[in-house]
Amino acid sequence: MLNQEAMELRDKISQVRRYLHAHPELSFKEKATTAYLKNALEAMGIPVTTFPDHYGLTARIGTAKSGKTLLLRADIDALPIVEKSGVSFASGTEGVMHACGHDAHMAMLLGAAELLKRHEAELGGTVLLLFQSGEESGHGAKWYVDRGIADNVDACFALHVQPDVPAGKFSLDPGFRSASCTDFSLTVRGTAAHGSTPHLGHDAIVAASAAIMNAQTLVSRVNNALNPLVVTFGKVTAGHQFNIICDEVTLLGTIRTYDKAVYRSMPGRLLQLFQQTAAVHGCTASMDVFTDEPMCCNHDAALLDTARKAAVSLWGDDVLYSMPAMMGSEDFAFFMEKIPGVLGFLGIGDAQHTTPLHGDHFTLDDGLLYKGAGLFAQFALDYLGKEA
Repeated sequence: MLNQEAMELRDKISQVRRYLHAHPELSFKEKATTAYLKNALEAMGIPVTTFPDHYGLTARIGTAKSGKTLLLRADIDALPIVEKSGVSFASGTEGVMHACGHDAHMAMLLGAAELLKRHEAELGGTVLLLFQSGEESGHGAKWYVDRGIADNVDACFALHVQPDVPAGKFSLDPGFRSASCTDFSLTVRGTAAHGSTPHLGHDAIVAASAAIMNAQTLVSRVNNALNPLVVTFGKVTAGHQFNIICDEVTLLGTIRTYDKAVYRSMPGRLLQLFQQTAAVHGCTASMDVFTDEPMCCNHDAALLDTARKAAVSLWGDDVLYSMPAMMGSEDFAFFMEKIPGVLGFLGIGDAQHTTPLHGDHFTLDDGLLYKGAGLFAQFALDYLGKEA
C-alpha cells in the first residue's frame, strides 16, 4: 500500500526538510538549492532539466509514449527574515529563513518522486515535477509559464503547509483558495519650499495623506460589499528635512480580491483617485505595478474529486478539513489560469506550532510531511491511471 510506503519515508523526508531549512536562499538566487534537488533526483534515476539563465528545475517520471501529463509543483525560495525559531537546524544564512514552508514543500515532492519512480510502470502518462524559483516574488511561476513549461500539460497540483488547518489534515476545498495580488508603488510629486512659507510649495505629504484617506472609499463605497477587497498601504517614504515642504512621497502597497473584474480595474481606479486628489493640492501622481498575480480557484470538480478521494484512500475518511478561502496569494495561480489544477493544504497546526506563515518563529512538525508526499504520489497514480 502506498500509505505504508510513504510512512516508511517519514524520517528521510524530515531529514531532507531540515537540511533545506538550514540552507535557505532568496527568490531567484536558489543556486545551491537547485543543485541539491538535481543531485537528489538524479540519484533516484529521474532525468532532470535545468535552465541556463534561471534557477529551479523540472524532472520527468513515466514510461508511457502517450497519455496525459500531470505537473506537480513545489516552490523553493525563502524569505528575507531573521529566524528566531530556536530549532537546532535553524537557518545558517543570516537574514534568510524558510518561514513559509517551502522547505517542507520540496521535501514532500522529493518523497513523492521516490514513490512515483517505484511505481513508474503503473503510470498511464507522464508526471512532470517542477521545483519552482521565486514564488515569494509574486511572479516566479509566470517565468515558467511564459517559457512553455505548462504547454502540453493537462493538469497541475500543488500542496502548501497551513497552520490554520489541524495537523495531518488536508484542505481540498472547492472555490477560491487564494486572492489576487497586485503590489504597487505610487509616487506623489509636489514642489519643495521652506517650512515657514508652505504657500510657496505644493506639499506632497498633505496630498498623499489625503489620497490615502480617500482610497478607503474604494473598499467601503466603490466595491460591492459582497466581494472581498483589501487595499493596503504598507510603507510610506517621504521628506528630507523637518523644516522643508516635501516634494515627493513614495507609497508601497497591495490590492487583494477574488473578483476578476475588480482585480483588473482596481489599480486604474486607485491611480485615478491619487491623480485627482493630488491635483487638488497642486501635485501629480504616478503608479508602477510590480506584482500582478491572479487568484487561485479549485473550479475543476472532477480533478478536485480525484484529489479528495486520493487523500481519503490513503489516510481515512476524517482526513479532510474544510478551510475558508484566504486573502493571501499564491503564484501557482499562473498555472491554474492556463491548465486545470488543484491547490491543496496540509495542516500543520497544533498546540506547539501556532506561529503563522512568514513569522520569524515559524516552525512545523516535519514528521507529518510523509502524508503530503503520499498524496502527491497517489493523486498522480489515480489521475494518470485512468489513462492506462
